[in-house]
Amino acid sequence: MTRPNKVATGLALGGGAVLGAAHIGVLQALSEFNFSVEFIAGTSIGSFVASLYAFGKTPREIQKIALDLKWPDVSGLSLSRYGLLSLDKLGTLVEESIGDVDIQQAKIPLALVTTDITSAEKIVLREGPVASGVMASSCIPGIFKPVTIGDRMLVDGGIVENVPVSPLKKMGAERIFAVDLNACNTYEKPDNIVDVLLNSFDMVIRNATRFQTREADILITPDLSGFSRFDTSRIEKLVEEGYRAATEKLRDGT
Repeated sequence: MTRPNKVATGLALGGGAVLGAAHIGVLQALSEFNFSVEFIAGTSIGSFVASLYAFGKTPREIQKIALDLKWPDVSGLSLSRYGLLSLDKLGTLVEESIGDVDIQQAKIPLALVTTDITSAEKIVLREGPVASGVMASSCIPGIFKPVTIGDRMLVDGGIVENVPVSPLKKMGAERIFAVDLNACNTYEKPDNIVDVLLNSFDMVIRNATRFQTREADILITPDLSGFSRFDTSRIEKLVEEGYRAATEKLRDGT
C-alpha cells in the first residue's frame, strides 16, 4: 500500500482491562497501511500497550507479552486501606519488558493519563518512570491501591479521559486516530462486587468518552461485547477483532 500524505499522526489508546489486547490488532493494521505514529497516548491498559510500542516493541512482540499473561501476573493482594489489590506486579512487568526507563526516553513521544484522586485533576504524565505511570493510569479506584507520584495520589485516567485525545493535540498531532474499547459494550448481570464496581465505572465514563472522542479524526470502535474484561484466554481473538475494526476504518478513511 502507498504511504498516505505525511502529517503528524497521534494515536490514542483507551482503557478496558484485558480488552486492551485489541490495541495490538490496531497497531498491526496501522503498520500494514503504512501509517507511522509520531505521538502516542494511553489510558489504563492503553497506557501499557502505548508504553511498550513507544519504546520500540513491535505489535508481534507486544502480542507475545500479552499471550503469556494471566491476571495474577499483574495484580496482587494489598494490605492498603485504599484498595483491595496492588499493581506492583504490573510495574515489574513493564520494567522487565522495556527496562527501568523514563517517559521522556521513549522513541515515540508518550503521554500517560491519570487522575489525581484528591483534586479530581487530569494529570498527564510526560516524564518520570514509565512503570509508575502505567500503574497509576491503570489503577481502578476501589479495587487497586492508588499510586503516589510526587505529592499526588493517582488513579485510573479513565475517570477524566478514557480515550486520551486531548494530550495528543497538545503534543502537536495534526491527525488523531483513537481506539475506544468500550463503545460497543453490553453488560451482563454482575456475579460479584468487582463486576458491580467495574460495570459502574464503565457506565460513568462512556458518555464523557463519546464527547471527548469527537475530536479524533478516525475513531476505531471494535465490537468487544462478547469478551470479558478479565478473561486472558481469548487474547488472540481480541487482537483479531482490533485488527478487523481498524482495517475497516482505515479503508474507509484513507
